Order: sequence, then structure tokens, then C-alpha cells
Amino acid sequence: MRLLMLGGTEFVGRAVTEAALARGWQVTVFHRGHHAPPPGATALHGDRSTAAGLAGLAAGEWDAVVDTWSGAPVAVRDAARLLADRAGRYVYVSSRSVHPFPCAAGLDESGPLVPGSSDATTADDYAQAKRGAEIAAAEAFGDRAVLARAGLILGPYENIGRLPWWLNRIARGGPVLAPGPRELPLQYIDARDLAEWLLDGIGDGIAGGPYNLVSAPGHTTMGELLDHCVRVTGADAELRWAAPDAVRAAGIQPWTELPVWLPPGEAHDTLHRGDVSKALATGLRCRPVGETVADTWEWLRSLGGVAPQRPGRPPVGLPPEKEAAFREKG
Repeated sequence: MRLLMLGGTEFVGRAVTEAALARGWQVTVFHRGHHAPPPGATALHGDRSTAAGLAGLAAGEWDAVVDTWSGAPVAVRDAARLLADRAGRYVYVSSRSVHPFPCAAGLDESGPLVPGSSDATTADDYAQAKRGAEIAAAEAFGDRAVLARAGLILGPYENIGRLPWWLNRIARGGPVLAPGPRELPLQYIDARDLAEWLLDGIGDGIAGGPYNLVSAPGHTTMGELLDHCVRVTGADAELRWAAPDAVRAAGIQPWTELPVWLPPGEAHDTLHRGDVSKALATGLRCRPVGETVADTWEWLRSLGGVAPQRPGRPPVGLPPEKEAAFREKG
């Protein structure tokens, strides 16, 4: 198979590139040259946000394109139009954020969608930008466009910092604020499992259209996730579970200051209780959370404990002084 990866040097794009190379596929990575693609890939350099930058894609044919773009939809529009007659499939890694917030628990791919335009030149609204990019892919490729709507993504090469923050915090040891309840179910996907599903679908000729692409609800829990963090780091850490109301009363922000965690309620149902039966029926397999945690820790240690940070995104995590203040009040 001949795969064109738009991006392919960081997180999800890198996972797709590595998985395709492991299958013996011919992989071309089109990127700006800021990071090296995995060994074995053919690199093409260009800035897809400009007409001149797309010149590197003026020639060539591929069986499939995978695109993880999160910027202005017009960049997906222009790339998809350019490739429509020279690529078999267009797989766009989108987001379940294309549904209006909050979503009802159990929402599937047929739920209502936010507005979006393939001609939009800004990405100020993440949900609308992702929806506009979906429209762009579908306009150019029709039923050959696969829209993979991911949710929370974890695993090695994460450049958001969610799981790396928890690993580093627990590695420091001592009492650790653990937001409850301990049995709170989580729904996420390891970037490598996302990659394998995409490539399986390309090879098997999966039907076009949208797919919610995360694990089944309750694949793990907040307690299991943090327990594995303690185990793999070998730290002398004590998880001190706190009730959601106490955490919120202290002014501690879910999701940003305590990554991954959302208290029970509408926001949690939106992110962690989506219907993924369509993806599961088409072969999605999700590895145990312990494997994701262990492999992320191994990768993080190889970098000296400092994970890469995606440009333009604020760092996540709870400041030490804020955690200490919570303990003192508790």
C-alpha cells in the first residue's frame, strides 16, 4: 500500500506512520520539516497552509491519505482537492467535538453537528474547525472520505501533556491529589490503536463516513489509570482520593489542572460515554490501560521526563502550591 501522511512526525501522525512502515507499506510524509519522520519514510517538505507550500504534492499517486490537521479547514479543502484524482481514500482524523456541547450519554455518529465551512480560514473555534475540515474531505472525496472522530487520545509521543503530567507528578512521590470517584469510568484511545484501526480500514476498504473512535465506555477507570502510574514509576506515592465537590470548591479546574479527569455530570458524559459500536463492529481493538501507561512512561524517560509541547497550547497540570493548599485545607 502507498500511504501519504500529511504530518506524520508527532503523536497521532507519527503513530500512523510507524504502524504503516511496520506493515511494509510505502509511506510518504508531507510536513514542514520541523521534526524528522520515522526512519523508512519518504519525506516531502512544504507548508500546506499556502498555495506555494502545496507544490510538493503536485505529483504522485497514493492508495490513501491520512490527515490529522487541526487548523483552518481551508488547508484540508486545498489538499483534498489537489489529491482527489490521485489518491484512493482520504482519512481525516477529526474529533467528537463536532457535536454540540454538552452531548447526551450514548450519542452515536448520527447526532447533531456544529456548523462548519470548508472555506473557513481560521480555527478560532476548535469544534467548528474540525467540522469544516470534515466537510472539506467529504466534498473532495465523497464516500471515499473516512472521518475518524477521536476523543481523548493517550500514548507515547503525546504532545498535549495529560498522561505525561500524571506520570511525572506521581514519580515525584508523596501524597497525590487524586480526583474521584475512584471508579469513575474513562473512555479514550491509545494513538497506536487509532493508527491500527485506520490502516486496517484502508486495507479492508472500510465504508466512508464518520466513526466515533475511542474505547468502549468504562474501558478503564480513574483509579486504574492512576494505580498503573504508581506501579510503572515505582514511586513512593500515596493517592489521596478527593470528592469531586471538594475539588471544585477549591477552585481546581477539571481537565486542565487535573488532566483526563472530569467530574460526574454533563461534561463527563459528553467525553466518556459516547457510543462506539460502529468502530468496534469494524475491528477497533483497544489495548489494556496498563500497557498505554507503561509505554508512555518508557518513552517519557527516554526524553529525560520532559514531554514535547504542541505550539500554541497552554501547559496542563496542577501547580504544586495549589495542590499543597488543597491538602492543608483537607
